[in-house]
Amino acid sequence: MSPNETPADHESTAYLLDRLAIADVMARYCRGIDRFDEALVRSCFTADATDQHGSFNGTIDEFIAWAFRLLQKYESTMHLIANHLADVVGENAVAETYGIAFHRSDDPDPKRNLTVGFRYIDRLVKVNGEWKISERVATTEWVQAKVAESHWPIPGNSAVGHRSHDDALFRFLEQLPKQ
Repeated sequence: MSPNETPADHESTAYLLDRLAIADVMARYCRGIDRFDEALVRSCFTADATDQHGSFNGTIDEFIAWAFRLLQKYESTMHLIANHLADVVGENAVAETYGIAFHRSDDPDPKRNLTVGFRYIDRLVKVNGEWKISERVATTEWVQAKVAESHWPIPGNSAVGHRSHDDALFRFLEQLPKQ
C-alpha cells in the first residue's frame, strides 16, 4: 500500500482487480471455445466444476467432451461477450455474463448456422490466487437460424481465423517477450 492509500482504497483496488480477473476468465473461455483449445477451456474451471449448458448437465470433463464433439460440426464459431457483472466476496464470486454466439457451417441445415443469445451464470472461487469457475449454468435466451445461402463468401486473399494454434493470435503471443 502506498503512503497516499487508505485501507479502503486498497480494498477497492483489490475488488476491481478481482472483477477484471473474472472477466478475463470469461474471455479466455470464449477464446478456448472459438480457437478449439480444450486445455484453455479446462483452465477456466476447477477440477470438480459442473456445467449445465443447454441440454447438457454434468462435470467439466464431460462438458468439454460434449462441447468439442458438437463444435466439430461447425466451420467456425464466435462467442462475443457483452454485459458482465461480478459480485465478489473474499475468494468467492458470482458472475453473470451476457453474450451472442455465432455458429457457422457450410451445411445448408439451419441447425448448423445459428446465432444464439445466452447468459453464463457462474459461481467462481479463487484457487491459489487464480479465479476459476466451479459451477456454470449457461442459459439460452433466444436462437436465430440462418440459411447457408445468406452467407457472404470471404474473399480468398483475406486473413481468416483458424480453430487451432495456426491462428494469427498464437503467432503474436509467441512473439511477446518472455518474462
